[in-house]
Amino acid sequence: MDAMSLDPKIAARLKRTTDGLVPAIAQQYDTGEVLMLAWMNDEALHRTLTTGRATYWSRSRGEFWVKGDTSGHVQHVKSVALDCDGDTVLVKVDQVGAACHTGERTCFDADRLEISLG
Repeated sequence: MDAMSLDPKIAARLKRTTDGLVPAIAQQYDTGEVLMLAWMNDEALHRTLTTGRATYWSRSRGEFWVKGDTSGHVQHVKSVALDCDGDTVLVKVDQVGAACHTGERTCFDADRLEISLG
């Protein structure tokens, strides 16, 4: 196995989009707070698993980004799990500062939708 490649057993379980990505949900490890959703390819997942820093693939920039390298809002990885279908990654992190690019703690605070039953 190449030093920079994902373990083949993990790679075989992943169900990727047509562009080779899987959604990755970042969650605060101790409170369960859902922080953000980003995208990973095999290399980003490998880097996350081997560095302890959440690494994602930017679809708009076409490059890897390590959460916190520019903002200082680092995600220290505590655990990583695949869902039952292998098509989503859950990254439990210790979030330093804001997780969202808007400066908010979580990307899911700003636009709560009203639920109207019946």
